[in-house]
Amino acid sequence: MSDTTSPLSQAVHAALDTVIDPELRRPISDLGMIRDVRIVGSRVHVTLALTIAGCPLRDTLDQNVRQAVSAVPGVKEVDVDMQVMDDRQRAQVSAQLRGTTEAETNPFASPDCTTVVLAIASGKGGVGKSSITVNLAVALAARGLHVGLLDADIYGHSIPDMMGVGDTRPTLMDDMLLPVPAHGVAVMSLGMLKDSRDQFIAWRGPMLDRGLSQLLTEVYWGDLDVLLVDLPPGTGDMPMSVARQLPGSAVIVVTTPQMAAAEVAERAGALADKMGQRVLGVVENMSYLEATCPHCGKDHRVEVFGHGGGAEVAASLARRTGEAVPLLAQIPMDERLRSGGDTGQPIVESVPESACAQALASLAERLSSLAAR
Repeated sequence: MSDTTSPLSQAVHAALDTVIDPELRRPISDLGMIRDVRIVGSRVHVTLALTIAGCPLRDTLDQNVRQAVSAVPGVKEVDVDMQVMDDRQRAQVSAQLRGTTEAETNPFASPDCTTVVLAIASGKGGVGKSSITVNLAVALAARGLHVGLLDADIYGHSIPDMMGVGDTRPTLMDDMLLPVPAHGVAVMSLGMLKDSRDQFIAWRGPMLDRGLSQLLTEVYWGDLDVLLVDLPPGTGDMPMSVARQLPGSAVIVVTTPQMAAAEVAERAGALADKMGQRVLGVVENMSYLEATCPHCGKDHRVEVFGHGGGAEVAASLARRTGEAVPLLAQIPMDERLRSGGDTGQPIVESVPESACAQALASLAERLSSLAAR
């Protein structure tokens, strides 16, 4: 390395200390990825060691290093050379990441775990549960929280596509899987591990339980503030497995306004209560539609799917659990919420000024305070 005592060299190294590995979410200097820094006049040459040869975020890391070093006064040119760690160096990084935690350990089951785990449930499909989960994760990350998103809907794993990473596979480093970063969120889904997009999964109870265990123990989640778990709809094996393997998790029930959906949604909350999980509250999706009347030209609130279902679910669950179960949010209908899921652009980022996005952002703010209690 070049002389580290000169003011320019010290400033360059300080800049490199601010660069975070996008997958491991640790400073590259702490991970031993900086192999060499040479300064000749106003030109800086940085040599990095990647954890694996096919690092999917190689270009992002290159860009981040160039941006950080170029901002140092006196630097006019930046060269970045990428090498690859050998097995010994990679093993050292793996050991550093795990710390004293052994492999095959569920970090979220530890009594010392400080991560808030929120499982998003619904009584049936089609109520927009995954859309709520995705946008809530992105809105929480926008508040500076370290957020993980686990797709536990084994059969209907839509989270990768909705986050825009449907064709991205997680990086395997030694025996650890690294979540895929998207919109500031660490994302993991069994759908990312399939050989092809059209491959289906036909697992039953024990295999579902084992699959969830692998997603929790073999994935390097890092130090998360919040882990969101997108549950499959209903009261089957996976919601029960989540309750067992994530004993400190709380549940949010998503429903729609019509009364016909209320009883079905209540069952998801009732199962959570029976499994010892706290029912944090209810979210009513598709609550209303703001539409311009073709006759009077004024905007009207149209309750397409009726009224009161979310409040009824919250009241019923409060009676069942003996605790307060609030109606956390009423999310208005917006076609862009659907289209954003298709294109991998969550509405809280793509159209933050919309009523739908603002309701979701308010939900994220409210959950931040509720989860901290």
